[in-house]
Amino acid sequence: MPHDDRSAPASLEHLAERLRDGRAVVAGCLSGTSADGIDVVLARFAPSGGELGAPATLAFETVPFEPDLRARVRGLLDGVGEARPLSSALADAAFLSRDLGLAFGGAVRDVAQRAGERVDLVGSHGQTVWHHDGGDDRGRATLQLGEPACVSAACDAPVVADFRQADLAAGGEGAPISALVDRALFPAADGPLAILNLGGMANVTVLPARGARRGASLAFDTGPAGSLLDGLARAHLSASFDDGGRAALRGTADQALFTPFLAHPFFDRSPPKSTGRDTFGEAWVAEWSARAASSPRTSADDLLASGVAFVACTVADALERFAPEVREVVACGGGVRNAALLAALARRTGRGVRSSAELGVDPDAREALAFAVLAARCVLGVPSTEPWATGAARGAVLGALTPGASRSAR
Repeated sequence: MPHDDRSAPASLEHLAERLRDGRAVVAGCLSGTSADGIDVVLARFAPSGGELGAPATLAFETVPFEPDLRARVRGLLDGVGEARPLSSALADAAFLSRDLGLAFGGAVRDVAQRAGERVDLVGSHGQTVWHHDGGDDRGRATLQLGEPACVSAACDAPVVADFRQADLAAGGEGAPISALVDRALFPAADGPLAILNLGGMANVTVLPARGARRGASLAFDTGPAGSLLDGLARAHLSASFDDGGRAALRGTADQALFTPFLAHPFFDRSPPKSTGRDTFGEAWVAEWSARAASSPRTSADDLLASGVAFVACTVADALERFAPEVREVVACGGGVRNAALLAALARRTGRGVRSSAELGVDPDAREALAFAVLAARCVLGVPSTEPWATGAARGAVLGALTPGASRSAR
């Protein structure tokens, strides 16, 4: 039988009260498909008289992985290593999920200590190691590692996790989850505009003009971004990424090189749709390298420039086909620091492109902040799913709660 902790309901009621009146500190944490570290944001919500108020960022940091843990994550994402018996592979995944959970929780604890805050609640996305692209006959599935109980134990706070699994259970794609809270993150934005996240995958949230009918929004993955550009940088620059897009700026895009990749069936699918590194990961990057090797005149800089042009093309084509009303692109995610990519996006889309920082949202912190909002909504029982975002039926509360050790009221 489950443990009967009589104090848990009271403590959660107290937490809900603190969320509503603006006292609670909520952390959001994740490691994206680029696996370059753990993003941690601390936020507090404005008092709202019963509803969840607007979030305000208290602190944000990207905490690097310990080298050994990063190597294990990269090895799993990139498919590195010899084939192993299923039992050994499952054991590796179990230990990695434990250690990622401890790392996420430790990162939250350390950021909170440096900020002089005590965390009341954590929204932990985890590390995605598998995500469907909709083309598998078996249906939709997704997998994030980072055991929530370990997160909770390491930072001494309740944890909400498994947001994507809950969306799948409601009939959705499981992505792009952050799109569900973009209106809360960008309350002053007046559309139609596209919030473009340039992470491992690129995805857009189309925010309509204020006063537009409910359901007029749209969200979907457009295809690879950092998974391609960082993969090419690792293979041809011996670097984790093309810092500032400098190599791409030196190079010349080769249309003949990247045009065949535009024929991938994912780009023809209509939203809602999502994808991941299982489709656009290291094996796919290797196809780019093989194609470039057949042309001795293609330098590493030219290859990076071609990758940038490809990402910009897929975003521009997606907006033209599925959201032609968009007048402006607001960019966030790590790709914002790639000057070549932002320039190519402006050129290819024919729309203004600016950083989300101009709208008051740190482009690096946006996704972590989204999971802080989703965690608070989960505790308050606020529905988040919307058909326009992931295809899930409207009205499901996302996330699963790990209460952790009970705290006395404070």
